[in-house]
Amino acid sequence: MPDDQKKPIGASTSELHREVAELMVECLNLEITAGEITPDAPLYGEGLGLDSIDVLEVSLVVSKRYGLQLRADNPDNQHIFSSLRSLSDYIAAHRTR
Repeated sequence: MPDDQKKPIGASTSELHREVAELMVECLNLEITAGEITPDAPLYGEGLGLDSIDVLEVSLVVSKRYGLQLRADNPDNQHIFSSLRSLSDYIAAHRTR
């Protein structure tokens, strides 16, 4: 893609963080707002406190929304779901829509 057609990285990254955070809040019925999810805070345990069922729900919504496959047997899942930033980066690199 020519440089003049690329979106600014900062703007698209922060927009994607917000979109993914909003999807997570909505699909998990979290009692926080999307803006309260810090991009680098852990999604599991301390941080957001998600469990494996929550991650499964998020992966289904993300797969449907962005047209990518998040598989349970992917050895990178621990990294992909380590934070909002990691998940957003993975989506940005693999999305088809």
